[in-house]
Amino acid sequence: MSVTEKIAARLPRVMDRGERPPVVAAVRLHGVITPQSSPVARNTISLQNVESAINRAFDNERLIAVALLINSPGGAPTQSALIAERIRELATKKHVPVLAFCEDVAASGGYWLACAGDEIYAHGTSLVGSIGVVSAGFGLNGLLEKAGVERRVYTAGENKVRLDPFQAEKPEDVEWLKTLHSDLHDQFRTWVTERRGAKLSTEADLFSGEVWTGSKAVELGLVDGIGTIRTVIAKRFPDAELTIAEPRRPLLAKLGLTGASTRSGDLVAQVLASVEERARWSRFGL
Repeated sequence: MSVTEKIAARLPRVMDRGERPPVVAAVRLHGVITPQSSPVARNTISLQNVESAINRAFDNERLIAVALLINSPGGAPTQSALIAERIRELATKKHVPVLAFCEDVAASGGYWLACAGDEIYAHGTSLVGSIGVVSAGFGLNGLLEKAGVERRVYTAGENKVRLDPFQAEKPEDVEWLKTLHSDLHDQFRTWVTERRGAKLSTEADLFSGEVWTGSKAVELGLVDGIGTIRTVIAKRFPDAELTIAEPRRPLLAKLGLTGASTRSGDLVAQVLASVEERARWSRFGL
């Protein structure tokens, strides 16, 4: 034995990279999907606040699969599409499967995200679907009249104030909105059909905006099976190490100042955002 071999034999053995366990990286996608960032909000999803976590998940050198932990009642369609497209881009680049797991809710934009997975799993009690488009607002023109307030708006372009909540609703504006909804709905339908293909049942109208339990969603082909991340990963990848890539949290949320606001305008914005978030979850009894 040479001197080098003798020295090497006395050194602590270092585990080779090939002997380290493979990794399944999970990304949490929890909350309402919205482009509106907030310094205090905890539960919102946008490409801006989840992209770093997605990138970290796909960047592991021992990666064999990525899992998406989805709990969302939906929200902005563009953000849903951007996040899903980023996931598919990285999955193709890294040549790894993506497994989506629906938790309490994967509805509307939440289901759009789930379809970024090559396989979708849900709990039997999960709420899945809501493949449709919705928008809502308030008509406040009567309120201004009662208050004796006159609103003055000046525009260049006859359609700049369509569906202004402070003006009376016009039938032609409602028709325009319905056309917009129809276009977005068609894009949603196309995405789901491309991703789920022949798995989808033809026995029910899956694109009516209806919501189903996870158990029923399996029958309809909206999900592939019943299971949680722990049970599925343990069965599919028994030797794998499971890691969680958390999206970054807003600064004030990190400091525990979730109720802080320095200006009245900020406070009003936060209250309205909170009401909207609460309304989206309450549709599903949550």
